[in-house]
This record gives sequence, structure tokens and C-alpha cells, in this order.
Amino acid sequence: MRRPDMPSPTKIDFIYLSEQDMIRAGVTDMAACVDTMEEMFALLYHGDYRMAGPNGNSHGALILFPENSPFPDMPKPTPDRRLMTMPAYLGGQFRTAGVKWYGSNIANRDKGLPRSILMFLLSDADTGAPLALMSANLLSAYRTGAVPGVGSRQLARKDSRVVGILGPGVMGKTTLAAFMATCPMIDTLKVKGRGKKNLDVFLEWVAQTFPQITTVEVVDTVEAVVRDSDLVAFCNSGATGDASAYPSVERAWVKPGAFLAMPALSNIDEGMESPEIRKVLDNPAMYYAWYEEIPEKPVHNTIPVVGIRFLDLVAEGRMSADQLEDLGKIVAGEAPGRRNDEEIIIMSVGGMPVEDVAWGTALYRRALGQGIGVPLNLWDTPEMR
Repeated sequence: MRRPDMPSPTKIDFIYLSEQDMIRAGVTDMAACVDTMEEMFALLYHGDYRMAGPNGNSHGALILFPENSPFPDMPKPTPDRRLMTMPAYLGGQFRTAGVKWYGSNIANRDKGLPRSILMFLLSDADTGAPLALMSANLLSAYRTGAVPGVGSRQLARKDSRVVGILGPGVMGKTTLAAFMATCPMIDTLKVKGRGKKNLDVFLEWVAQTFPQITTVEVVDTVEAVVRDSDLVAFCNSGATGDASAYPSVERAWVKPGAFLAMPALSNIDEGMESPEIRKVLDNPAMYYAWYEEIPEKPVHNTIPVVGIRFLDLVAEGRMSADQLEDLGKIVAGEAPGRRNDEEIIIMSVGGMPVEDVAWGTALYRRALGQGIGVPLNLWDTPEMR
């Protein structure tokens, strides 16, 4: 007979982590996040992970809303409207599973809300029992920014000093933070935004966070963002549907030795298609899964990241698939990083739920160790078995 003071073998407790709890647990520790993402990419390359779909590489499942519905209360397909779920499992020392619920609408800003409102559920990969329910806006933002940081650690010139950022929003902040964590010689920033308010907030944050950036220039064109920059990132938001309207990189603007990380909608000109420009994907299998899932071609009109543009070019016979490199293979040490100081490298960042699992697991373990979070009970004994 089980004693009254013995824990029930069927009892399931988990913790809730608010945004403030996540900050206390270290979600904004970008250097640690970059390290965690590097560890995740090595596991990715060796196949110790799963995402959704029969191929195990799906980005997630998205609810699509019709232009015209007989139901007046149904959401409309407005710009950046997303209701989607992004599940994944990650092995190695993580051995956890999780799912991010992603709600997004660009009109949220008119209500004083972030464009995206995110939650993340971390689970025991064996039983499926919840371990933590987390506020995930910062989780997602920092893991997204950390991936360009992994790229800059592996692929940027070590003496990189000048950064060009298109889009001074959340993604612009975290990408710059990752560049700063991996390229300590940065002292100059060029930034382009659409509105004065966002720019002012961004510039104040830069001044408070990175006093080593002694030169800051607000520029008016995409060309000015790219030209003479050692590190470039397009972090802008915008409507999809017409790839010709996405901000584009022209070969004539790019200095020798530049590294470009693209975590947002972007395009390239014909000069950037050249085989001499190294093209890196954060997970090639996910891009091919995207390509299979989207019937309308070119797929870049629907999925705006530049890596999908690469696959469209392969499909059109304008690029060879063997030109596309795998960041995980580079991180794992089985492919070269930067070969010389002159080569130009562009990396597509698609975002993956395994990143949320990796950083979420690290933060969950930190929170447990520090007693952070609100304990919640699922049940002591399930009513139905």
C-alpha cells in the first residue's frame, strides 16, 4: 500500500512561465542562445530530430482563411495573418518535444499589441506529459536572431565591423544582438525602417545596449543598407504574394567578404545567382518539404524567404541544387565555413520549431533550478485511463 506521504506515480505537475519569468530564466541571454542553436544544428545534421509531416521536416500547419466567407465573424486573410502550430522533437541532451502556437496579424499593432502573440508547450517526449507552458514571444525572437549569429560565427569575416539592418523591429534587435555576440569588432550600424517611431525605439535600444557601436546611420535605401556592410540582415515584415515586390539584394552592392543573413522576406538579382556566391540553408530538408507542400509555383510568392527563391531557380534550371549548402553540416565540422576573406555568403533563415524546443528546454531547466515559474497541476490521478 502506498503511504499518504509518497508522491502519486500518476501525478503530473508542470510550470507556467510568464514573459517576466522567461526573462528571469535568461531568455535574453543571446550568447547562450547562439551556443544552444549551434548544438541544435549539429543534431539536425545528424538527424536526431523530427518535425511535422510525413517527411519529418514540415515547418508547421497553417490555418488558411478564404477571401470571402458566408460566416461574417470568420477572420479575413489580412497581411501577415497566421494561426499555426509548429511541433518538433529534439534529441541529444534535450530529448524533449514541444509545440509553438503562433497567432499573428499585422493589424495587432493598431491595438497596441505585438504583431505576433506566441505560446510554447514543452512536453516529455516519452509520455507526452507537459513540462512547461511558456510565454513565447521572446523565446521565438531570440532563437530566430540566434540563427544569424550561428551563421556569422561560422561564415562571417572575423574582423567584421559594419552591420546593415533592414527592419528595426524585434527581429532586427535580436539579429543585431547575435551579430554582436559573435563578432566583437562591430562598431558601425546602418539601419533602414519605415516609420520614425520604430526607428527611434530601435536607436535608443542600440545606444543603451551596445555602447561599443559608435557610429549609427539611418539610411533611406536598401542599397545603402547593403553597400559597404560586412554583415547584412533583412528583418523586415511585409505582405507575401508577389516576390518581385520583396526587398532585393543586387550583386553590385555587395562588398567582397560580406555575409548576409536573411530571416525575412527577401530576393536576389541575377548577379547574386552566380555560383561564386555561396548559398547556405539553415535546414535544406525543410525547404524541400515546403516546396512539396505548396502547389503554386513559383513558391517564393507564398514562402518569402530567399532559400525558397534558390529552389525556384533550381526548378527553372538556372541553378544547380549542389550549390546549396547546409548550415548543420558546416556546424558539425563536415563542410567548410568561410574559406577566405573575399567570398560572399548569403544564408537563408526559415525558422524551425526545433529551435523553440532547444531554447525552451534550456530555459525550462534553468527555471527549475532557480525556482522560477508558477507550479500547475494537471491531475493527481487521471479520471479516465
